[in-house]
Amino acid sequence: MGVGEFDVRRRAVLSLLGLAVVGLAGRPAMAFTSPDDDTDLPRRPPKKKATGKKPAKAGKKQAAAKNKIKYKGREVVDFDTSEKPGTIIVRTRERALYQVLPDGRAMRYLVAVGKEGFSWSGVARIGMKRKNPTWTPPAEMIRRTPKYAKWRNGMPGGIPENPLGARALYLFDKGGDTMYRIHGTNSPSSIGTAASSGCIRMLNKEVVELFDSTPVGTKVIVQ
Repeated sequence: MGVGEFDVRRRAVLSLLGLAVVGLAGRPAMAFTSPDDDTDLPRRPPKKKATGKKPAKAGKKQAAAKNKIKYKGREVVDFDTSEKPGTIIVRTRERALYQVLPDGRAMRYLVAVGKEGFSWSGVARIGMKRKNPTWTPPAEMIRRTPKYAKWRNGMPGGIPENPLGARALYLFDKGGDTMYRIHGTNSPSSIGTAASSGCIRMLNKEVVELFDSTPVGTKVIVQ
């Protein structure tokens, strides 16, 4: 190959290399990221691991059991109040009912009180008393629990299913029947908890005792 032909070929090669460099210079730079670099990707919430645990219900039951107050039965306790003997005072936070006695004492009973959204406070009087009371669920309770509809005309007293138990003391105020009661129960395990729809539940043997010693007209204070 002569010198002239070599120079021609060299210039051709250099020219091609120059075009290639120009082409690469015009392209956007390529970004390289590691598999862990997801800064430009949409964030996905982490997947929840299957635990095999049943949600909610079991937890609520365990919490209720944990918060339940242990009960060894009624007892006479010191009790400072200006109310006269015979007055009934319910302290819902303590889940306790006190029947005022003379000389700064009271008979203390553990009770079940209204669950969240159903608790109440106020002053009432015993308007009437019933042995083996008929239970009639109010309309709003039937709406919440449709299975009670079959008892809209009343569930007979004296049967194990009756939630009022052995006795009921009906609470009245100036407007008449408050629809709240102090009564026995068909669910003794609920005593010491917030479980009712606003009524005050007692063990059957203890509500019988209170019933016998409490006349109609007795003042009841729910705090």
